Formats: sequence, structure tokens, C-alpha cells
Amino acid sequence: MTACIDPRPSPRRAPRAGARLRACLAALLPVVLAAGSVRAQPPADAPAPAQVLASALAPAATAEAVAARDARLAGDGERTRLVVDLDRAVAFRAFTLGSPYRVILDLSGVAFRFAPEPDQMRRGLVSAWRFGALAPGKARMVLEATGPVAIDKAFVLEPHDGEPARLVVDLVPTDAATFARLSASAAERRLAPPPAPAAAAPGDARPVIVLDPGHGGIDSGTTGRSAFAEKAIVLETALALRDKLEKAGAYRVVMTRTEDVFVPLGERVRIARASRAALFVSLHADALAAGDGQARGASVYTASETASDADAASLAEKENKADLIAGVDLSDESDEVAGILVDLARRETRNFSALFARSLVGRMKGAVRTHRTPLRSAGFKVLGAHDVPSVLVELGYMSTPADLKLLTSEAWRDRVTDAILQAIAEFFEPQLAGTPARAERQVP
Repeated sequence: MTACIDPRPSPRRAPRAGARLRACLAALLPVVLAAGSVRAQPPADAPAPAQVLASALAPAATAEAVAARDARLAGDGERTRLVVDLDRAVAFRAFTLGSPYRVILDLSGVAFRFAPEPDQMRRGLVSAWRFGALAPGKARMVLEATGPVAIDKAFVLEPHDGEPARLVVDLVPTDAATFARLSASAAERRLAPPPAPAAAAPGDARPVIVLDPGHGGIDSGTTGRSAFAEKAIVLETALALRDKLEKAGAYRVVMTRTEDVFVPLGERVRIARASRAALFVSLHADALAAGDGQARGASVYTASETASDADAASLAEKENKADLIAGVDLSDESDEVAGILVDLARRETRNFSALFARSLVGRMKGAVRTHRTPLRSAGFKVLGAHDVPSVLVELGYMSTPADLKLLTSEAWRDRVTDAILQAIAEFFEPQLAGTPARAERQVP
């Protein structure tokens, strides 16, 4: 088994790593299966969870989004009511989640057109709430509850006598056991995955690069106490990098999102694996809490069970809460038939992730300001694809005025995307220069 792993990968071997790894996995698969490590299969007539959720959350067939014009809370600790004013009635789904206690409202074809005052965000059984786009045609509201609650009533009123349509949700207190019984099961909460990436044209052996702009939709990321949102800054940077990669013509590029929508962490990983990506690059921007001083510069992270330092551990914990912030805590569950195969693939992949990270830091140092310790590691869920070399790039600190000025500068964006483009070209240089193409990776 150890012959399948080389702890010292080189750039020249990088394009052939997938072929060697695939051969090792194929050889080991019969051994593992013989040991009985086979996942149980659902009944043949059971509908796929993705199909169930796709049907349950299908957006209304409307020409344009229905505007939500206002929302407000009323009541007290015995009964709290949420009222949302809408242009017209819409389909919706309401359910509760625990750890922490939350009420989730999924609305079809709704766009939020209001900005609530701070005093509107807390009342009675609701300690805070947020809203935003979840996916094309879907919007979500998340109400954080002060304790276990039950949805007593949830309905939509049609427009009447000049009054708008209204979504009304009544919450009442309950006990923890009842809350747990009423909450949706993990299978019911899983979001339907996005459509599979387009297949390559016959004979197109170009490596696939997945670009992952962090956050999006209901999850704005950090603001660094500024008027800017991380989700917008990293999306602009990712789109600029995509354009340069496509112009180079040597790569196929897949984006986890191209607009302001929420994509769960697990779905980002699945997009990379479904695309049979040769490289996954996640883009983010950091911020320090008030009173923690200032830090500057870009950093490049690879996945590790042990963080390289306390700051890296704290950042990973914060980023891993993205799904929780959006309302659904989706764990990144492996679909593999045996842990030994996953471990084998993961060790090989981390070698090549580290190789690319070192190259990227070198290129970025020559183009933009980097952190005093730019090469770091932490347990980021979004870097969880065991068979796709992956890095997470923190472009800078939005809490530091000098960095924020750069992050919002077109000239800086051009320099940093050039540096990433050069590092990618260096990583794939053996393959693109004419060495034998890597055998197409098969998802084990």
C-alpha cells in the first residue's frame, strides 16, 4: 500500500498523479469490499432525497421575482408573530432546526426589497433573524429562537382592499423533546444538489479547475465593519480569474457560484468531485474582531486536521459555520465504500495541495502583500474533497483599512488574479507542455 504514496511529489509528476492513484484504488477495492465494508443501500423503490427536495422546493413559475417589501415581529414570550409583506402570494415551507434553535422559512421566487431597523430584529421568542437568496428562484429567512419553539400557524394571505399579500408565522414556546420530534430529519433537510457540470467535449483532456467564491446569498461573510461584503469582493475576484483562465484556453473552468446565491459547503465539495476537478481554489477575505488589532496580507491554506496556529484554527471554525448561518448545518459526509480508500486518496491529494500552495505563495509574494506567515493549514470543510488538490486563499483583511482599499481596487484584483493564473500554469506545466496526459480520474 505504501508504494502508492510518494511523500515528495514534484511538479513534473503532478499531472500523472491521478492515473497512479486510480490504479492503486482499483487494486485495493476488491480487498476492502471482501472485508465487508459496503454501505447499505436504500430500498429499490425509495425516492432519492434529491428528487424529494427538488419537488418540495420547486420555485413558482413566475416571470419575475415576487418582492418582499417589509417584515416585522409582534408579540411576546408567549406568542410571537412574523409578518412579511409581499407583492403577491407565494409558495413557502417552514420548519425548525436545533443546535441552536432556529425557524427556517424557504420561499419560492422571492426577492427581498427592504432593510429592517435593528429594533425590528428582536422580539419575544426571536432573538435575531436574517434573510437572503439561497439559490436561483429560492429565498430563505432564518429566525433565531430564544429556546425551543413550535410553529403554531404558518399561512399566506392574498392581497385584499389595497393591503399587500402577507406571510404570517406564529411561534409558541415548547419543550426540548417536542421540538426535537417536530424538527425536520437530516435527510429532509438536505438540499437538492445543483445540476452536474457540463461534460467535456469528446477529446477535451484539459484539466478542470473549480473556482469557489466563498459565502453568498443569505451568508454575506465578513464585512470588517465596513460597507463592503466579503461575498461580493470574492465573487468579483473569482469572475476575473475565470475570465483569464478561459482566455488562456488551456483549462476548463467550473464555478461553484456565479451570482449572489448561497451554496452549502458540502455542495461546493461535491461540485469539485462531480467535475473531476484537477484543482479547487476557494477565495475568501478575513477580518479580525474589534479590539484584536490589525493584520495584513494574503494567506494560502491547505487542509489539515491540526491547524498551523491558533488564528488558523479560529478562522476555520468561523468559515465552517457558514451552513449553520444559512439555516441548515450540512455535514460533509463521505460517500466512499471504505475508509481505507479515502485515507489513501486523501494523503496523496494533500501532497499535491501543498505543492500548489507553495507555488501560489511564491507567485503572490511577487505581486501583492502577503501575511507574515502566508502558508498555513486548518480544518476547512470546503477543502474536504479527498481526491481533488484544494487550497483556500484569504485575499486580505477587510478589518484593516489598507487591505480593504486593495481588496476593492481593480488594479489590485488584476495583480492577484495574474499571480494565481501563473501559479496554476506552473502547477500544470508538465501536462500542458506535452507530457502524457493524466488518465481521467474516476470517482471511487
